[in-house]
Amino acid sequence: MKYGIVLTYTVTPRWLSLSRAERNQMRAAHIEPVFAAYADRVTANFFDAEAFHTRMTDFAVLETEDLGAYYFLIEELRDSPLISEGYLAFSEIFLGVRDGFQEYERTRMAAAG
Repeated sequence: MKYGIVLTYTVTPRWLSLSRAERNQMRAAHIEPVFAAYADRVTANFFDAEAFHTRMTDFAVLETEDLGAYYFLIEELRDSPLISEGYLAFSEIFLGVRDGFQEYERTRMAAAG
């Protein structure tokens, strides 16, 4: 099954106080390598939301068939200075199954025989 995950997060004033060059260095050092390590199992697209939403500043849409890889990716992010030093806080996480009802129907029909 393919899972879709919407990972919402907020960058903190600490992040915003960094220069853009410092933010780019942090991204290159602590975000890009983590996502690159899991790129064969987790795809990610990133979106800015601060101009449209007040509960979060950004969100990522992830897709995977390997929830373990997704979990490990999140653990690595949590261990990074990005989160451990308060530059970013996760908000809500939404998880869904792509076309789950179709998988259910296929499985049900196969079992019925």
